[in-house]
Amino acid sequence: MRAVDISALVTVGRPSIAPDGAFAVFATSRPDLDADRNVGQIWRIDLPDGAPRRLTRGVSDSSPQVSPDGERVAFVRADADGASQIFVIPASGGEPVQATEARGGVGSFAWSPDGGRIAFTARVPEQGRYGTVEGRAAEAESPRRITGIRWHANGLGYVADRPSHLFIIDVPDTGAEPFYAPAPTATDEAGKAPRVAAEAMALTAGAASHHGVVFTADGTHVLTVLDEIEDDRRDLRTPLVAVAVDGSATIEVLSRAAGFSIDDVSVAPDATIAILASRPGESGIDFIAPDVALYVLEGPLSAPAPRALTDPDTVDLGEVGSHITPLGDDFLVQNRTRGRVELLRVTRDGSVHALVDGDIEVGGHAAAGERVVFSHATRRSLGELSLLGAGPLTTFGEAAAAHVLARPEEREIVARDGYPVHGWVVVPAGEGPFPVILQIHGGPYASYGIHLFDETQVLVDAGYAVVYCNPRGSAGYGRAHGRSIRGAMGTVDMADVLDFLDGVVEDDARLDGARVGIQGGSYGGYLTAWIIAHDHRFAGAIVERGFLDPVSFQGTSDIGSFFGDEYVGTEPDDMARQSPMAVVASVRTPTLVMHSELDFRCPLEQATRYYAALKRQGADAEMLIFPGENHELTRSGRPRHRVERFDAVLEWWSRHLPAR
Repeated sequence: MRAVDISALVTVGRPSIAPDGAFAVFATSRPDLDADRNVGQIWRIDLPDGAPRRLTRGVSDSSPQVSPDGERVAFVRADADGASQIFVIPASGGEPVQATEARGGVGSFAWSPDGGRIAFTARVPEQGRYGTVEGRAAEAESPRRITGIRWHANGLGYVADRPSHLFIIDVPDTGAEPFYAPAPTATDEAGKAPRVAAEAMALTAGAASHHGVVFTADGTHVLTVLDEIEDDRRDLRTPLVAVAVDGSATIEVLSRAAGFSIDDVSVAPDATIAILASRPGESGIDFIAPDVALYVLEGPLSAPAPRALTDPDTVDLGEVGSHITPLGDDFLVQNRTRGRVELLRVTRDGSVHALVDGDIEVGGHAAAGERVVFSHATRRSLGELSLLGAGPLTTFGEAAAAHVLARPEEREIVARDGYPVHGWVVVPAGEGPFPVILQIHGGPYASYGIHLFDETQVLVDAGYAVVYCNPRGSAGYGRAHGRSIRGAMGTVDMADVLDFLDGVVEDDARLDGARVGIQGGSYGGYLTAWIIAHDHRFAGAIVERGFLDPVSFQGTSDIGSFFGDEYVGTEPDDMARQSPMAVVASVRTPTLVMHSELDFRCPLEQATRYYAALKRQGADAEMLIFPGENHELTRSGRPRHRVERFDAVLEWWSRHLPAR
């Protein structure tokens, strides 16, 4: 796979299914090099064996939801100003009708049970900012007064001056006669034409944000998670509230004192509320390998008793994008395990049954009756849709599979202390020996998986064998595995990746252990920088978007108020003991530092200070900075930048670790 072949990588989002199970809808997304953006449309597929067909032809339509009557589909599309808005289209196809005009863009949304209204969240910008005053550019706005511990977020920017609020709107009639707004007149007090969409009613106000939208079964309230910006200390515990759809009252369902950090909320047909949530402890910030479980809330809405249905020590429901789907009296959830993501059915008595397992990573699911559809990735595809019991319904991966040169080979070795380390090796065709790149994932509580991975395939195409594993600290191997590096970063995790590299090289004659490079991003950037200060075998290194200085990270990162505190502690000696900046003087490996200009997760200063320290001591170092990108460059950045990044990676290795 060449860098430009990323245009063949199609992902499939969370599906939605008609109430009678007759059809499903889903969104696709892929990098488009000509448009220099990710593009995608909404698709419909008739069940059980229809062929997928496009419902929309927008640039980047996403997040479709079928209406309760099965006649319409709501989805998200950017308007002319680039703000995300809700559009509604007949389920059979036709011209979409815009339903919202939210200046700050729509977040999440949900149909009311009767299908007549849609509730949604949208950011409400402070007057005088974000284009609320025509002609006033961002640099001309008044200064911001920051009083809370949080003030920005990766991929968004400032947050305190544009909280996310809850709204409700009447659904437009997709079959009505089109309405054309007249030009503004002198008597139009707003100075603009009448709105095409119905006026949305605000259900919440104030400084706190609201995330997630779920109607109660009777349609009288909307469940949403409250997110308050704390004054002095971060608290990951999140209250769950029920907001009356007439705006008359708000019920506190679960208070912050209940101790939950809520990831997802769902309502079963019998009105039972289910949540995916963890408990970050009395400190409110114990997030490492979180104890995410599925709970049902029993009792009255104003004072329910949460009851856990799953055990977080044996079932990992913390996969990014994991959610709940009611299935009769049961619930569907996703379990992360050993580089796979399974689809589980959980009963009310806590029995757990795997519906989908094996070499697959489930990304989303939907159900009607006993009919279940799910999106997923495999070794040869980033995204497909399947029907439970019937197999794949799409073949989006065929285009990408044509560029796949080698299949990852699964390995497990025994580390120096007897601990098992699980991972993969991908090797070019031929006998070798091939130079080896050791890749390290981010997180650290994340994992490499079995899905088609452009990072490895591009390197294999250039003639490199790629070795990667899930060391201690990773997800999918139990909470003890994930929590083992708390206060001990750069210890057993470093040993695991190096032992895995040594073990794989020793057992495979195709790998040249005398020609080895190392690279990683985020936490992988941290561990790469840490390793090259302690192990000098590598011909070169790439440190990308790294967590490199715990001290400055506290005051610059959007998660600096808790991430470093939990992983490396707050005492200066503890922080220095686990800091790549504290040992940068020991680095002798040629190092390319790569970072994004608008990365607020691992801020740019992490890279610039590390790079400056390397140059000051005379190390062979270069730095590459991507304008306009954030922490998600390699996953959702501009396609042109993603290709240029790959070009820079291959050029670096061609100089320091030639493959041919």
